[in-house]
Amino acid sequence: MTDVSNILPRDKAEILAQALPYIRKFHGKTMVIKYGGNAMTDPHLQADFAEDVVLLKLVGINPVVVHGGGPQIEAALKRLGKKGEFVQGMRVTDAETMEVVEWVLAGEVQQDIVGLINQAGGKAVGLTGRDGGLIRAKKLKMLDNNDLSKEYDVGQVGDIVSIDPSVVKALQDDAFIPVISPIGFGENNESYNINADVVAGKLATVLQAEKLMLLTNTPGVLNKAGELLTNLSAREIDELFADGTISGGMLPKLSGALEAAKSGVNSVHIIDGRVPHVLLLEILTDQAFGTMIRSR
Repeated sequence: MTDVSNILPRDKAEILAQALPYIRKFHGKTMVIKYGGNAMTDPHLQADFAEDVVLLKLVGINPVVVHGGGPQIEAALKRLGKKGEFVQGMRVTDAETMEVVEWVLAGEVQQDIVGLINQAGGKAVGLTGRDGGLIRAKKLKMLDNNDLSKEYDVGQVGDIVSIDPSVVKALQDDAFIPVISPIGFGENNESYNINADVVAGKLATVLQAEKLMLLTNTPGVLNKAGELLTNLSAREIDELFADGTISGGMLPKLSGALEAAKSGVNSVHIIDGRVPHVLLLEILTDQAFGTMIRSR
């Protein structure tokens, strides 16, 4: 923890005043934040995240949180003696795994986040894709990245059919902070596990968000030498996909980010969730963190 007790009051006022142009610029705008990785499991970072979200709301910015929960799902499956299996960064989800995903994400994880935000002085409300008909989904057809004639059956993994943001907008207008679990529902009311990065990207597009921020466990997108790429265009991302630089969990993260950038979200950032108060640093200062995605 940084010790700020010895900062003079005048210096504190100066620091706050420097945030003013950003507060003015983003006032009334929506920010979609994908919350995952270490920021979700380290108690200090959890508290920082909750404070950041509440502060943004209080200065007139509208944060919408979409959360993951990979490590928590893994731990729950392990307790049941099941082993998680992934194909191209997506979790294979049979019926039993889907039950676990629902009670871990919509129960444990979501309620922890809601509690943290409320404890920090905000008013958070937990939602899944079922609430207000938010996320309609169908079974994901997963084709092999290298051989499009080959298809994988990944079980109850969903592909988003449509998002109806009216419940999110209603909450936003009433000073609430929506916290969304990435679970969709199908036409027969079946549940689907949807990648949280994909949900965040699509939601940012539908809400015409000013920014989409994806918190991750790395400094951002790294090249093969492990160096941070601070700025990426669609063409550069395609090249990184093609040469295998981007793989695993970064695949859905980047495709969701790129889709949002192409669909009119002003700026998309993949940022390091291990940095304390990274949301405030990214939004209210001129310090850039992580990788910014451009549509062109």
